[in-house]
Amino acid sequence: MRQDRAVSFVNNPGLALGEISLVRIKRLAREFLWVGLGQAAAALGGLAGVSLLTRALAPELYGELALGMTVATLTQQAVLGPVSGALIRFFAPAVEAGQLNAYLKGARYLVTWATFVVLGLGAVLALVLSTTGQVNSIGLMITAFLFSLLSGYSSAMDGVQNAARQRAVVAWHQGIGQWLRFLVALAMIGTLGAFSQAAMLGYAVASAMVLASQTFFFRRKILVLLPASSANESSPVGRWTRQMRAYAWPFALWGVFTWAQMASVRWALQVCGSVSAVGLYAALYQVGCYPVTLLSGFLVQLVSPVLFSRAGDGTDPARMAQSYRLNVLIFQGSLALTALAAVVALLFHQQIFSLFVAPEYRRVSPLLTLMILAGGLFAAGQIAVLSLLSGVNSQALLAPKIVTALLGVLLNFAGAYWLGLNGVVYAVVAVSVAYLVWVLILVKGRQRTQGSEAGATL
Repeated sequence: MRQDRAVSFVNNPGLALGEISLVRIKRLAREFLWVGLGQAAAALGGLAGVSLLTRALAPELYGELALGMTVATLTQQAVLGPVSGALIRFFAPAVEAGQLNAYLKGARYLVTWATFVVLGLGAVLALVLSTTGQVNSIGLMITAFLFSLLSGYSSAMDGVQNAARQRAVVAWHQGIGQWLRFLVALAMIGTLGAFSQAAMLGYAVASAMVLASQTFFFRRKILVLLPASSANESSPVGRWTRQMRAYAWPFALWGVFTWAQMASVRWALQVCGSVSAVGLYAALYQVGCYPVTLLSGFLVQLVSPVLFSRAGDGTDPARMAQSYRLNVLIFQGSLALTALAAVVALLFHQQIFSLFVAPEYRRVSPLLTLMILAGGLFAAGQIAVLSLLSGVNSQALLAPKIVTALLGVLLNFAGAYWLGLNGVVYAVVAVSVAYLVWVLILVKGRQRTQGSEAGATL
């Protein structure tokens, strides 16, 4: 019965904001609480983990770990992340059509395909490292690919469970996942020694533990919906697979470029500076960008299932107008959060760094305000993007994603060459501003084409 009510709530796109009953308001409040608790626990776990790991690893070793994470980020940005995004977007339409079974079979196909791609990338990289004499880096790269694969599976399950609005389950795994990642990494460092490979192995083990728990809840809370939702189903697995694949491939394409942008920050600092500079930037990023991104992610996680449910398959202008109006509020909230966090960092950056990182990292604390602005403005752009993704035409984002990513690569190397770490931070801020402006132009254009039925504007 509980699952039936959950599906009924997911599949309720036609309500305007003023028509939500008291029961649904209470339900939204509970969801808000669960999502908030999950994101808060993840944010605290991330900050605590930075504090502990920067004390366990010198800047050089922390820099190696950050470089290894660029490999995990590649698979997440270009392979597993797009699959997860497609699963989130099409869950509500599948439930609405009574074809959840076909949707899940299509999802399994996409995840299997993504797994083979990740394994292939890992084999190619291991071959390149062995032939170029970088044998010592193979261990770190293997554990990075293992971590990316396991965390990608977790992300996919999180996506489906969040789309089903099973907030407590998602909050539990997000909160415990962050704490486990760093605690297990510290345990591995204590057992194997202060090596970047040991920390990465800890990340992978923690992801496996979270995935095991997610699988248990997935079987209990998602698979039990199949008998009721598959009664009238003609199993159009191919149609759902094609829809999700068409939605995901632009994410995969621009994911390569956005990964290059993010990875180029760290590689530019290594080429033009040192591995120690990479470690300093990694600590600055995790204290500055990471909490703001999590806070904005809290808003996205809370409302994206609602937005996609209201929008349906993206063909009804009236339903799209409802989705736009709700997204306006979330966008404005993300900007307010960014402004507040930037002011706090401007006034208390020294105290914040004294609390969260080891003393040798604290000399970069004056850059914290700029990093928060960069992360917050980019996150606001990601929230505005939901207005476009509600229409299922993800190809509209190819140009802004790819062009701003290429601009970021250029500015990162130029900034690292001329101004070192400071120049890279300036470059990250510039790219975030450019991305946000471009996305807002696209959203305005989409709303104009839909005329007065689109309603709100950002």
